[in-house]
Amino acid sequence: MIPRELLKRVRRVEIAAKRKVTSRFAGGYLSTFRGQGMEFDEVREYAPGDDVRTIDWNVTARAGHPFVKRFVVEREMTVVLAVDLSGSLAFGSGDRAKGELVAELATVLAFLAIRNHDRVGLLLFTDRVERFIPPGKGRKHLYRVIRELSTCEPQGRGTDLGAALDFATRMVARHGTVFVVSDFLVDAAGLAGPLARLALRHDAIAVTVSDPREVELPAVGLLAVRDPETGAGAVVDTLDPAVRAAFAERAAGQRQEIERLLVRHGVDRVPLSTAVDYMAPLMKFFHMRARRLR
Repeated sequence: MIPRELLKRVRRVEIAAKRKVTSRFAGGYLSTFRGQGMEFDEVREYAPGDDVRTIDWNVTARAGHPFVKRFVVEREMTVVLAVDLSGSLAFGSGDRAKGELVAELATVLAFLAIRNHDRVGLLLFTDRVERFIPPGKGRKHLYRVIRELSTCEPQGRGTDLGAALDFATRMVARHGTVFVVSDFLVDAAGLAGPLARLALRHDAIAVTVSDPREVELPAVGLLAVRDPETGAGAVVDTLDPAVRAAFAERAAGQRQEIERLLVRHGVDRVPLSTAVDYMAPLMKFFHMRARRLR
């Protein structure tokens, strides 16, 4: 039985996500993701202008005049949400931690997929696979996804993003869309192989989550910092311009390496920050993808 406090947390995430899933937002999702191919719909009589390559010669021979096959876009997709639960996601310098943003965003994406009759799967990971829910449909399955997103207490603290990507590549049988939601605070070199394999088999989308204090340090004097994944700590003099500059340079370099890697493998990126509402960048991404499909 789930404790009452956890049920309240699930409900809060669900309500917040539902408020985001407006008709306009759902329309953006629908126009962006149209399915993975074509499926047969019907046979009808040939009409001037029809492509002769679609003529069904068997039916035509029986009927004595031409008939063509009609195909429609296959609507149903398989969507997998690969969500990072590592220790670094607990960080947040403002009103919310990165992990809270990740949980709500993933819930919104699950709502959108189920609303559009897509199959949704969930992969929760740290330095190991914490949970995997195979793709499914329907409201009951949606609530299971939301519950796991809101209540999973990870066993690991570190991050093995490469292993998670390889797991998704193996476990998702049919071609699907995989949203990788993470802060991507990993070594880009170790990610190259797994990302290449995932992008070769699936439509991979990287949702990169950050916090302003991971980009630059504030000048607040001596600051005690600790790595939430390893537990290593240090005291940093943030009044020293050289320290702040080195921190910003290192953070920018790490981001650029990840961005170059994503571009190299044709993986779209949706950059999100705890300081900004995620609706605008997500809608921008939907519109960008929709234009590409026209």
